[in-house]
Amino acid sequence: MHSVWRLLVLLGLLALPSALHKPQQPGLAKTHTDSKSALARIIAQGLMKHDTEGRIQNIHLLDSLNASGQMAPGMVGWLIGSTSLHHHPEGSANITNAQLDYGGIWMSFHKEWFTANISLGFDIDLRLPFNNHIIKTHERMNLSVEFWLEKDEFGRRDLVIGKCHVEPRSVHTTFLTEAIPPKVNPFLRNFRDNLEKVIPHLIESQVCPLIDEILRQLDVKLLKSLMEQDIAYELNQL
Repeated sequence: MHSVWRLLVLLGLLALPSALHKPQQPGLAKTHTDSKSALARIIAQGLMKHDTEGRIQNIHLLDSLNASGQMAPGMVGWLIGSTSLHHHPEGSANITNAQLDYGGIWMSFHKEWFTANISLGFDIDLRLPFNNHIIKTHERMNLSVEFWLEKDEFGRRDLVIGKCHVEPRSVHTTFLTEAIPPKVNPFLRNFRDNLEKVIPHLIESQVCPLIDEILRQLDVKLLKSLMEQDIAYELNQL
């Protein structure tokens, strides 16, 4: 069974360059073709297979913000402190143009320890319910996941996946709309502050389980071999 899985992974790696050029995945496609790490390519392939960008775009952002307890119920409630969004159904906040850019994998050489870093970004179209005005923002952040091989009491190696999280200091919001009414600025500041508190958890909930699944599908012996290949490549670059 393990031999079959190794064959499938190797076939997947051979097919990956063409998959990375598929037009429906611009964010991943333009950044992964030159990757020298086999593990990076496997993770990229898995993220594309699971349509990670589509999953991010399907996040119900307003529901998550309202449920966070950071502010008064409803989008307008953030502005005036009382009105519920149910009275203004035209208000919305939709994630669009999600893109993942794979940053690389490296290893701590005193342990079989890798950290995968993925930078990602997306736009938010914020439709204000009181004037139907659309304000566009752009979000950028970095997600990292640690994993390593650890020996048990019998000397067998097991995959251990450590912390997978969005770096809080990496979350940045940029307002792309220039013509913003001055009276809306306090609301937008509140929106940005609360958005940057909620977004890390939302992205982690979508991306981290996928990376966990991708890595755990690998045979441990194959994973160790791929790690050794990456170490050898990095040493050759010194």
